[in-house]
This record gives sequence, structure tokens and C-alpha cells, in this order.
Amino acid sequence: MKKQPNVLLLGIDSLRRDHMSAYGYERLTTPHISKFAEGGVLFENHFSPSIPTTSGYASMLTGRDCFGTDVVSLRHEGPLGDHVQTLAEVLGESGYSTTCIGFSGNPSARGFQQYLDYEAWQPDETGRAPKANNVNEVALPELERLAKADQPFFLFLRHMDPHSPYLPPQPFERMFYGGDEYAPEHASLTEMYQFKPFADFLSSWIPKGVTDADYVDAQYDGAVAYMDACIQTLFTAVDSLGIAEDTLIIVTADHGETLNEHQCWYDHHGLYESNLVVPLILRYPGRLPEGKRVKSYSQIKDVMPTILDILEIEHQLSFDGRSLTPFVHAAASISIEKEFYITECTWMRKHGWRTPDWKLIRALEPDFHFKPEIELYHLATDPKEENNLAEARPEIVEQLTMKMEAHIEKRERETGRTNPMYTNLNWHGLGTGPFQTSKQAYEALYIGSIKNAEKLQAKQKR
Repeated sequence: MKKQPNVLLLGIDSLRRDHMSAYGYERLTTPHISKFAEGGVLFENHFSPSIPTTSGYASMLTGRDCFGTDVVSLRHEGPLGDHVQTLAEVLGESGYSTTCIGFSGNPSARGFQQYLDYEAWQPDETGRAPKANNVNEVALPELERLAKADQPFFLFLRHMDPHSPYLPPQPFERMFYGGDEYAPEHASLTEMYQFKPFADFLSSWIPKGVTDADYVDAQYDGAVAYMDACIQTLFTAVDSLGIAEDTLIIVTADHGETLNEHQCWYDHHGLYESNLVVPLILRYPGRLPEGKRVKSYSQIKDVMPTILDILEIEHQLSFDGRSLTPFVHAAASISIEKEFYITECTWMRKHGWRTPDWKLIRALEPDFHFKPEIELYHLATDPKEENNLAEARPEIVEQLTMKMEAHIEKRERETGRTNPMYTNLNWHGLGTGPFQTSKQAYEALYIGSIKNAEKLQAKQKR
């Protein structure tokens, strides 16, 4: 009897779709992933509606939205609920060997048989952080072990190169920047250095005296390019092990990243497009078409049902997402859920409603950037979301708010649970309840250093 297909899922943390050459970015950041996409299916309009990491992966690995998982915050308290089954659990019950690399301790990573870790934060003796090579040093031996076994495998890798600190090794740190990052005439980082909650953390890895934001942006792109080169090593290993024809490979991300935009500075908070739009590329020779680009909208909750559908795994699970295979094989583009609920509990607690033309963002408590309570952007004419129209177009705010509230009411009724955006009041982990003023939030939220940033993410229990 033929063995079930293997699954290799690359969940790349903080990868912006619009900074991938595979998606048309002018810098050649992902040539190897672009080549990989030529042999598979690329989804052009894929979204992660509930940022950041914990909520994004919870949706990816359960096929449920935030109402289905109850997970909306980075520092989620307690385990993932028993009312959901994870992809690792389902595949494990179906005879798969399951391994998770780089995501130990997170509630969204529940159900793997084996957890392996690597250095994903700290720079080495050169001052750079070869994160993707660190992944490979752990992943390649594990991939070889799994490939030699009698049973199929599910190997999940969490790459961290696009996550700050951006410290790609040589020559990638100068690949996309040829200027003078210390030139005194630059002033693009002045406000960032004055932002107390992040200033010390950012200064701990941005070289002292750097004045040009373009240099830091180029470090992000260099980190993506470095990771892309290391990912090619994984693709080569799959080929050399003789399992390429028997392995479904998925390249995607939990959320995007904000660079020197929206006063969010090299992080992934803010419900802006840079955070919500993510890549999704699938390759499975002989089962999925080659060179296919799907324009239909898709979401991170569609990943698990799609994988199970491709593998032909029988189950009795209920999903909020759906399999994307009908869209892969459709002759024409079909659309699903062009409008959807968006949430964030990273450094701010906000939610909103996104349509193809409009984006509404509403704060549930004051934020540390002193932003207005309501933001409204016309995506069709303002794709960078620079012109808040909330005061100029109150009728659109009212219309979208009504749609959002109707959706919340519907999902609360369907799940029998209160919207987790209303119940996760300790999302910041401080134990002080909701912030009453922006000044209070500004004074309370502080990262400090790379080590402290790592600890903040480590406050999660599986």
C-alpha cells in the first residue's frame, strides 16, 4: 500500500507579501521561492485577519477563525481550547510522524510528537543572526530521519528571519543598500529613537548612529533574501532524498510586518495592509497544477482544510475556513469572503472590518501611539493607508461598523461564546486591565532588549 503524502509546512514569521519578488517586488528578495512557485500554485490575495503570531498560527493550524479558537493575543493565557483539534493532532491520529521546529511552548503549536528549537533571536560572534541556517542545522537531519521512516511525516518549520531584529549575515546586509546609513542629513529615524516603548530594543540591534530608515528597511529585505537562499537548501534536500513527488510543500506566513510606516517601527502591530497580507504557495507534483496563480480571496483559516483535502484525510471536523482546491482547479476566478473581521492584540487592542475598497479600524482601548479611536482608509485610492477619512466619511464608518457588529453577533451566536476581543483584557500580560489613556499605555509598554523581546514571546505555554 502506498504511503500517504508527506507535508512540509514553512510558516515564516513576519513575512510581507509585498516584499517578495515572487509577488512582484522590484528587489530580488525571493528568487528561490519564485522558482518554487513556478512548480505550484500561488495565491495572490491571501490574508491573516487576526494578528499577531499566536492568533495567526492558531487559525492556520486549526482551520478556525478567532471566534472558533478564542485566541486573539500574542500572550494568550492558558492552552488552546479542547473544542478544537490541531493539524498536528489530526495527522498524528492518521499515522503521521509530526515534528515542530522553532515553535515550542506556544499554545498554538499543540499536538506535535516532537519539538525542536534553534537560535532565532540572538546574534552570533559577528554581530549578525544567521537564523535560517540555524533552522537548517536542526531541520535537515530531522528531514532525513523522517524521510527514511515507514510512515508519512508532517514537518512544521517556523522561520524567524523577517522578524526583528533584522541581522542578515554578509553579504546580505548590503545587498539592497548602497548609501551612507550614518549621513547626518537623514532624519527618517528621529521619531523612532524618541519612541520610549521601542527605542531601547531597536537601538540594541540597529547600529549606533544609523540615521537612514532605508538602511533598516534594506536589512529586512536582506534577511528575507538570506532566508530564501537557505530555504532553497531545504528544497534541494527534499529532491536529493527522493521525496519531492510524495511531499506537499506549503510556504506561508503568520502575518506581515510594518517597517518605517504608521509609527509602528519594525514590528507587526497595527491593522494595516503590511501586516494583514501574507503569501501562500502550495506545491505537490502531479496533484496540484504548475504555475497557477489564484486571484480569489483566501484566508489563513483555509490552510488546514486545504491540506486535509489534498491529502484526502477523512475527518468529522467543523472548520470556519474551507478547502481552496476548488479555486485551484477552477477555470475562472471565484471569490469567497471579500469582506472580513480583523483583530489585533499585540501592543494595541483593536478590531475592524475590511472590504476590497475600505478598511475600518476601531480601538477597544487607547493605544500607545496616541492614534485616533477610529481610522478609515479607502484602499482603492490610498493603498498605503496614509489618509484617515473617519471624520470626512462618517456614513462609511457607520456602515462598516454595522457590518462588523452584525458579524460579531452572528459568530457569537454560532459558537456560543463571547467575542474573545472583549474577554482578553490581559492581552498585554501586565495584569492591570485595559488602558484608560494613551499616556498610561505609553508608560507601561516597554520591550527593552533583544533578550527581553524573546522573553515576552516566551510567556506562552503549550
